[in-house]
Amino acid sequence: MTNTIVLPPASHRIAALDVVRGLAILGTLGTNIWVFSHPWGLLGMLSAPVTPETGPAAGTIQLALMALTQGKFLALLTLMFGAGLAIQHATARRREQRWPGRYLWRATLLLIDGAVNYVLIAEFDVLMGYAVTGAIVAWLLLTRPRAQRAMIAVFGALHVLLISAIVAFIATTPAVSGDLPLPAGPSPYAAESFLGLAVFRLDNVGVFRAEPVLIGFLTLAMFLAGAHLFQAGVFGETGGRLRRRLMIIGACALPIDLLLGIAGGTAGLLAERYLAAPLVALGILGATVELCRRFGTGGWIASRLRELGKVALSAYLLQNLLGGALFYGWGFGLAELTAPWRVPVTVAAFVVIAALVTGFAHFWLRRFALGPVEWLWKRGAELGTKQPEGRPSLR
Repeated sequence: MTNTIVLPPASHRIAALDVVRGLAILGTLGTNIWVFSHPWGLLGMLSAPVTPETGPAAGTIQLALMALTQGKFLALLTLMFGAGLAIQHATARRREQRWPGRYLWRATLLLIDGAVNYVLIAEFDVLMGYAVTGAIVAWLLLTRPRAQRAMIAVFGALHVLLISAIVAFIATTPAVSGDLPLPAGPSPYAAESFLGLAVFRLDNVGVFRAEPVLIGFLTLAMFLAGAHLFQAGVFGETGGRLRRRLMIIGACALPIDLLLGIAGGTAGLLAERYLAAPLVALGILGATVELCRRFGTGGWIASRLRELGKVALSAYLLQNLLGGALFYGWGFGLAELTAPWRVPVTVAAFVVIAALVTGFAHFWLRRFALGPVEWLWKRGAELGTKQPEGRPSLR
């Protein structure tokens, strides 16, 4: 038994999917901007998200703003990668091409993109984890739909058990429930050059690459869930009931998510990001697609998000590069220079970077059909997947 998937013509993109993808890209910036603005970068966010220079009122505002995006748009982006994988799988079936076949080379290129992003731009890169997960899920899509649903449940349950155990340990262990000490000396994010930070990331690869391993089960479940939701018609005319169910799930999880993020301490932040936020992401997906179905995707906001979704890889790398340029020592060094005013400076930086990235997507697509990274990725995929004459049968 196989899934019955109705795809649009090969030349037609699903506009609502691009809108959701663009929203996810901006949402990840809303999360990552707080990492850039911390004087100690990711190490500081893991140790003490609210810096000592931040007053109690500003600290509460910061936690509330962080809670609006924390984990939700990363999960939404993961769902969109799963949906994209389902589209590629369905396209291969339609063309009677072997699967996963060419996709494994595309996953390799994504891994290379992620490695470049990790070393040169941002140590919290997600692309490397997506590449590995995508290669695994590509094979899992060959199984029956019932088996895939079972795997979503199993991977999700394993993730919940793992994170719940870690949250319980942190909450009941005073030594790790509060802010953790930072290394002595100046922050490398302020003191190191661009290449010096690249060396720093390589030296601390074990620490910085721990998150993709920690959430491996979640990523597998969300990839499969994104593929399943696409196959179930969440973007289609008949998907209204499914979208309403997703919105109910998200609405129920949202108050818990915000409470954990604002008042839950270290354990709460962990539970918010990895337990509640993925459920909220389902609601965001359902609500965004429903709005697109009702009001179209031709409005100003939807058009800008759709453009971002078309150049998602390029926009993701660009916004990380701009974040580093604003806050790190090799750039303007705002993380240390403006530490007492971190909250308003971070919000302003988000607005500026979002405007720049959105403007880039708009003006680039007026002249080119693909983003620069997307073009390189496509060219690399074409060069690496040349096949002999004839069309091999689909597995």
